[in-house]
Amino acid sequence: MFQRSLIAGVALAAMTALPAAAEQKITLKLSHFLPPVHGIHTDFIEPWAEDLKQCTDGQVEVQIYPGGTQMGGVASQQEQVMAGVVDIAHGLTGIPRGRFPRTSIIDIPFLVADAGVASRTLWKLYPEYLKPEYRGLKVLALHAHNGGVIHTRDTKVTSMEDLEGLRIRTPSPAVSMMLDELGAEPVGMPPGQVYESLQKGVIDGTVFPWDPVKSFRLDEVLDYHLDGGVYTVSFFFVMNQRKYDSLPKDVRGCIDSLSGDALMARFGDWWDKWDQAGLDAVKAQGNEITELSDAERARWREELQPMINRYLESLKDQGVENPREIYEAAQKYVSEFTN
Repeated sequence: MFQRSLIAGVALAAMTALPAAAEQKITLKLSHFLPPVHGIHTDFIEPWAEDLKQCTDGQVEVQIYPGGTQMGGVASQQEQVMAGVVDIAHGLTGIPRGRFPRTSIIDIPFLVADAGVASRTLWKLYPEYLKPEYRGLKVLALHAHNGGVIHTRDTKVTSMEDLEGLRIRTPSPAVSMMLDELGAEPVGMPPGQVYESLQKGVIDGTVFPWDPVKSFRLDEVLDYHLDGGVYTVSFFFVMNQRKYDSLPKDVRGCIDSLSGDALMARFGDWWDKWDQAGLDAVKAQGNEITELSDAERARWREELQPMINRYLESLKDQGVENPREIYEAAQKYVSEFTN
């Protein structure tokens, strides 16, 4: 009798333990807007998710929703993670406009052209200057790409005058103001629409670093590329703060160990690799690449200075009380990290 009771008790204990064990499994949803062939997906997001699984001994699984899926829209990344539709998101700070005005200062022309320097500058700015616009979010990383390129379909651009009247896809307000000041017509558009828009003649060109030329196959619909490194564009990698706070301490520790400083140190090398793939695709296609001359660069700097001042002033209307202070701090950090 005692043995049967003992067996029954052990069986009951095992049955009641099963739900508790099952509850320990955690699935996090992670979304981003880029295609699954892009380096951000293959070199950054997927390995980060696998590292989190390994760090938690398999307790945490990450479901990834890249561009092209129901949660992969570029304009919805911040909104989705704030609402808890996804737990983690990677997105562009400039789309939709007006969400991250402080962070957008890194996009100002001629501030920085190196992805590693830009990313480290953003991370240095974050605690003192950028944190207010990430309320409700656990910031895992902020980063930016290498200096952007002006890509065109039919018109070769080597000077300000060549841009006159060209419809150029733009990724952010600062870049839009830059293009407008240089005589082009900026057209806001998600990256995934650029190929078809170039193909149909809806736009004459686009601004991107080299990497999307490969991942979005833009080398097929472009002919000319002006490599000037005049601007950059910033990105966020964030988690819903409530979700983060609800996780077990050891899981939070794993997320922390895989993010922040440890992650920030990798973006420079990553962007160099991703850009090289795009540059190689352009060269294989036989497209024409031109470097912005020193004389023309000096002209652009002079022409764009009033635009930079106007942009900084415009941020005050968006609730940024000290935009010039942030800009000057960014200049300081860019100088420190470049030297």
